[in-house]
Amino acid sequence: MKKLLTFLFTLLALGVFAQDESLADLFKVNYETPLTIELESEEELEAPVEPITKKKKEKPKVFFGIKTKRGFTRTGFGKNVVVELFHYLKHYEEPAPYMRNFYWYNFKKRKIINSLKVDKKNAGVLHGHYVKKLGDQVLEEGYYYKGVKHKRWVRLNRHDILQDKAVYWKGWPQQSLLAFYDFQRNQLKEVIPVHFGERDGTYYAFHSNGKLAVRGKYKFDHKVGLWREYYSNRRIKREVVYPEDPFDFNFEPYITKEWSEKGILIYDHGKYISSIK
Repeated sequence: MKKLLTFLFTLLALGVFAQDESLADLFKVNYETPLTIELESEEELEAPVEPITKKKKEKPKVFFGIKTKRGFTRTGFGKNVVVELFHYLKHYEEPAPYMRNFYWYNFKKRKIINSLKVDKKNAGVLHGHYVKKLGDQVLEEGYYYKGVKHKRWVRLNRHDILQDKAVYWKGWPQQSLLAFYDFQRNQLKEVIPVHFGERDGTYYAFHSNGKLAVRGKYKFDHKVGLWREYYSNRRIKREVVYPEDPFDFNFEPYITKEWSEKGILIYDHGKYISSIK
């Protein structure tokens, strides 16, 4: 058995998996659902938001099927007073696995915070409609879904000129391609970053239990830098090195290290190279 393992690792080191096409198979995800998300139509996205200045009867606010509470912050003085109106979950919920951003209201400090380090005793997870205003002028508006940006977001200056517009799906940019384990789109399988029609940005793949499976970066539609694969128990499985320059076609990707599911190092490229010199 020991000889067999040595033979296999020797093949790895000699470049059996060195070609990009073979290494790509290591991180291949088999789809069970379409690699797509359904976003609002352009007409719906551009539809004017109902003015929040209208007074309505006080009713429990429900967003995406979940009841919320109202909240607000106020900063500045005189004509420079900025008000944030938002909604938050009645009960605290942990952020989704490996979310990059997580927005919550700190009841103690009376401000909205974007951090994965949460003071759970004083946290109201943002969920539902959000608007930031300077007087009657809307500066920013959008929706949160359990602590992450969701649907259409717009940002304007004090002269009502659009500064930025983006669409999110439960925290991920609209241009990202999302694959799910289920047709209800609750169990995320893969996130492919897309920018101007090319893969560009951080790539993620997840196990069915929500734990991270693969993470790496694309640049100009090519894998770059260090890619890591993980077991479903969060232990690292292997590391693969790609060129830092996406157009360095002379660089051959290679596996630098690999571990067993129990965390035992079973292959080290550096040590192997040293042993054959």
